[in-house]
Amino acid sequence: MEFRKWENHSSVTEFIIVGLSAVQEPQILLFFIFLIIYLITLIGNLLILTLILKDSRLRSPMYFFLANLSMVDLVFSSSTVPNLLANLVGMKKTISFYGCIIQLCFFQYFVVAECYLLAVMAYDRYVAICHPLTYTIRMSRKVRIYLAASCWVSGFINSMVQVISVTSLDFCGPNVVDYFFCDVTPLFKLACSNVAASETIYMVVVAVAGMGPLTFILVTYVCIITAILKMRSTAGRRRTFSTCGSHFIVVGLYYGSGIFSYIWPTSTYAMDKDVKVVAVLYTIITPMLNPIIYSLRNREVKAALKKVIIRKIFF
Repeated sequence: MEFRKWENHSSVTEFIIVGLSAVQEPQILLFFIFLIIYLITLIGNLLILTLILKDSRLRSPMYFFLANLSMVDLVFSSSTVPNLLANLVGMKKTISFYGCIIQLCFFQYFVVAECYLLAVMAYDRYVAICHPLTYTIRMSRKVRIYLAASCWVSGFINSMVQVISVTSLDFCGPNVVDYFFCDVTPLFKLACSNVAASETIYMVVVAVAGMGPLTFILVTYVCIITAILKMRSTAGRRRTFSTCGSHFIVVGLYYGSGIFSYIWPTSTYAMDKDVKVVAVLYTIITPMLNPIIYSLRNREVKAALKKVIIRKIFF
């Protein structure tokens, strides 16, 4: 193991990423599975972005936020999957100290940006259903740009806080990251210095940037469901539920797997394995499923896709 001297402390220059070695499936099989998932993620999210940019019918605030979600998913997935693929088939399963910090920076940036984007999308549906007469004013172009920008800025602030918190620690001993990417909690376990202050900062950020948006989404959906149940038309209720269904499924997958991954105890081998498998769900599977869920359950997206396909075939 390599070390470098810094202020009379021995600091680790690289980390060994354990990856998914606890999972029993052959590593080469996992490589091809995750490669296919990653390619589907790239194609699906790029397709959503292309459709929204090309089709004039997809210019409403809902699709504006969906485009932002697709951009987040593209980079969110790319922050972990390429390194995981290299780890599965490569002999060298190490990452430099600064490479680890950069990966942590990007992951924390986009994981929080997605939390806030899902909350903003819930607010958009709330205004559309509960205040339809003022929807155009409340969700004007200026407002939705501010809302989207606030999500990106919130992710950046979270990323900087987490990076500063981690880099303020000393890493002078073990350098084996028992995870498939550099995240805050696995790095805390390797620190030689006291991590109490950094852990407190981390828990505050998780509460504000993670559970805050989730609480807002749940309150918003209570208002939405209440408004839907007051509708007299059965067809209207069904149509309104359908417009919210895709978003609700995405929120359930993202937050359900994320919460399970971070609160599940990891004291035994089986639990460690379970946590990693669930972490794969919200870091790798969910970005792939988002464009599929929105396209399969949305008539306008499917119509725009058919239009593009027909145009390519005949022209």
